[in-house]
Amino acid sequence: MREEEKKSVTKLKFKRLMRKKWLYPALYLSVAALVLVGVFWYQQGASDLDQVADEPESQVQDEVITHDSDQETVPVMEQEENLQMPVVDEAQASIVTKFYDYDASEADQESALVLYNNKYYQSEGVDITREDGEAFDVTASLSGTITEVKEDPLYGNVVEITHDNDITTVYASLDNVQVQAGAEVAQGDTLGTAGSNSFGQASGVHVHFEVRNAGEPVNPENFFGQPLSKIDESPEGEEGEEAEEGAQHNVPSHDESEGTTGEEEETPSEETPSEEDPSMDEEEQLPEEDSASSISTIQT
Repeated sequence: MREEEKKSVTKLKFKRLMRKKWLYPALYLSVAALVLVGVFWYQQGASDLDQVADEPESQVQDEVITHDSDQETVPVMEQEENLQMPVVDEAQASIVTKFYDYDASEADQESALVLYNNKYYQSEGVDITREDGEAFDVTASLSGTITEVKEDPLYGNVVEITHDNDITTVYASLDNVQVQAGAEVAQGDTLGTAGSNSFGQASGVHVHFEVRNAGEPVNPENFFGQPLSKIDESPEGEEGEEAEEGAQHNVPSHDESEGTTGEEEETPSEETPSEEDPSMDEEEQLPEEDSASSISTIQT
């Protein structure tokens, strides 16, 4: 009997609950909330899976970009030096004796002849002075190794520097040399100061500067401001061969009657005063072709 009463009470409460107006809206909202939560969880899980799938590809791309950037930095470290004039202040420097070039104008060729001991020599470099005639510091035109430092009776102190690609630079008519053979020098380092010498007296206080490619002289003025590779690309030996073939040409008219051999030099000519006759000591001081300071070619 009691059990039947309990069942009837429960049914009565359920019926009363079903009659409530807020019951069905509450059920609808609860179901909608559950559906929204399920959709949100599904989307979040799919997004996480996409991120996991994309991570390996992005890491590979980062590694490739980093590897490429490392390779691009290599050429920057190997930048070539440009040939500079062997002076500190190029604005104050002037070239008074040029390099003898067979393709140059007559005026430039005359400016490239050096008169010494009644003979003309073709300059294989350039003589550089200051406009005010004062002494100045002589600097290395390129970085390299000093291979020779010596004192020459005609050209004064001479410094030779060897560079890459078999390029050498020669600095003559120096005073107060500040370097030694075997030392490494950087571009712009001071080698000494400009001075004067017996061979280039007409140039006054100056530095005689040469550039040689595989031992053959080239015109420095053609390569100032140019990289070392440009000098290496220049033709080798053409200047020297032309000098040997043309040694009997382009002679100043007033020297055509002078002798060309040592025997003829011993006999004074009528046009040359006896006090200018070359002595035995002067003959011994003629430029030596094999010397590092052999910076000129005789023009008879």
